This record gives sequence, structure tokens and C-alpha cells, in this order.
Amino acid sequence: MRPVLVYNGWFRAVMVAGLLLAPLIFARARAETSAPSMDSSRLWGTLVAEAKALRLPTRFLEQIPAQFVAFEFEDLHAFAAEYHPAEHRMVLDRSLSLNAAGRTLRPLARLTHKELETLYHELFHAYMDFVEQERMPSAAQASFMAFAREQQRCRYQQVLITPVLQKKDLKEERFLSETESWEALNETWAVFVGWAIWTQMEVEKKGARELRPSGRSLNVPAWIARLSQAEQDASLSGYYEPEDPGEKALARKRFLAPDFRLSAPELRLLMTDVLGSPADMIRQADQVLKRARAVPASSGACEAPTAS
Repeated sequence: MRPVLVYNGWFRAVMVAGLLLAPLIFARARAETSAPSMDSSRLWGTLVAEAKALRLPTRFLEQIPAQFVAFEFEDLHAFAAEYHPAEHRMVLDRSLSLNAAGRTLRPLARLTHKELETLYHELFHAYMDFVEQERMPSAAQASFMAFAREQQRCRYQQVLITPVLQKKDLKEERFLSETESWEALNETWAVFVGWAIWTQMEVEKKGARELRPSGRSLNVPAWIARLSQAEQDASLSGYYEPEDPGEKALARKRFLAPDFRLSAPELRLLMTDVLGSPADMIRQADQVLKRARAVPASSGACEAPTAS
């Protein structure tokens, strides 16, 4: 009988300790659950304010509620940032946090141009996620999403890819699923948004001394010249993650062929509704893409939108 008494005494001691510690454990769990949400809201407000101060585009950011995106910091290995639409969760590498502490984002003025490019790329994914799930979209948001779905249907379901990224002339045809085609569109658009921010920062840095006296925030001719080079290089192309496990084992990402790089109608929409670019700058950028594509591709071409 003595072993049973010893066991019961130990069991009672464990139970008492558990009852005493349980409130503390649950309280800590609640705090850890609620803290990211509150921190994310403050982080979002600070991010938008700092972007305005740097004269970076904020039109699309201001449409997203401060509590919509949950920010997290982790030690990422493959990428510097990830966005998970199912949970509205933005995961950033700890190197992007203040003092690498993983608590809040470094001030935007202290991010490199490539880091700003990455951040805006992921912020655009958050915007697409928000507009897609918005139950009562504005007229502009509804029009934006309708255009995106049309482009998905006519440009991103039957595509050409470059199996070997270094050999752009080598192409293979793919019929993409609903998920793959939507991701291909999202990534193509996000690539351009990130590129536009990187280019703006590079242009401003290079010509800062000349631009400050005039008060201009962007050297438009230099930006357009870089767009023309990007168009010649076909660098504004997207990618997708294959759903087929066999293909995914060969390549985690499949990159679209140059024929399926960003189109002029897509560029106009993104510069207008997302970046909020000046009208003359949009006109010049539109001419660059149209001039470079005098002969339309035989596949993946959408009907020209009617003038509104």
C-alpha cells in the first residue's frame, strides 16, 4: 500500500502546482496572442507615415485597415519576406527588424533600396489579398479586381515558361490551374511594384543634388529610361509555384517567358491605382511598352480595353 500512497501524494502535488500555474500560463498565452495584433496596427501606421515622409507611394496602403495585416519576424532562409494570404500574415526576416530584435520594422529610411523593393513587393500582395476578400469594395476596387480576373483568364492561364532561367529563348507551354494563374498574375504585378520603388530610390539617390533645389521628388526621364531598359531585358516577368508535386520537386518556381512580361494595360492600371503616378509619367511609360511591342504575341493577348 505504501507505493500507492507515495504515488497519490506526488499526483496531488502535481495537480496543486498545475492549478496554481494555469492562470499564469493562460494569461501569458492571451498576452502573446493579442500583442502581435496591437503591435501590427502600430507598425502599419508607422510604416504608412514613414512612406509618406519619403515620398513613396501610399495610395494603396491607405486603403488597407491597420489591423488587416499581422506582422511577424522570423529567421527566413529562402526569402527576405513572405506573405500568407490565408492568415493575412506578413513574415519578415529578422534582419529587417530594428536591431534585428524581431519586434518592429526598421525605419524605412534605414532600409536599403533592395529591402524597400522586397517590402513593397509583399505589401502589394497584402493589397491584392485585401481587395479580393473585401465584401463591400469601392467602385475603384471592384474595377481593379474585375480587370485582374480578366487578365488572369486571357493572359495567365495558357502561358510559356522558361525552364532554364538563364536561357530565355528556351520555352515550354503550360496550362495553369486557377491557383497557379492567379499567383502568376500576382507575382508579375508585385515584381513591377517592387521594381518601381527600387527604381525611384535609385534615381533619387543618383540625382539628389540636382533635384533638391527644384523640389521635385522624382527624375521622371531617368525613371522612364530605366523602364525602357527593363522592357528590353524582359525583366518585369512573374512566376508561380507549380501545384504538381513532381514538377515542384524539380523547380520550386516556374518563371514566365518574356512574351508574358507585364503588359501596357497592366502597367497603366498599377501606376494609376497602386502607385498613384503623375498622368504624364503614366503616358510616357505606356508609350515605352507599346513601342517595344509593335507586333503583339500570338498567344496570351487580351482584347484592348474600351476607353472610359
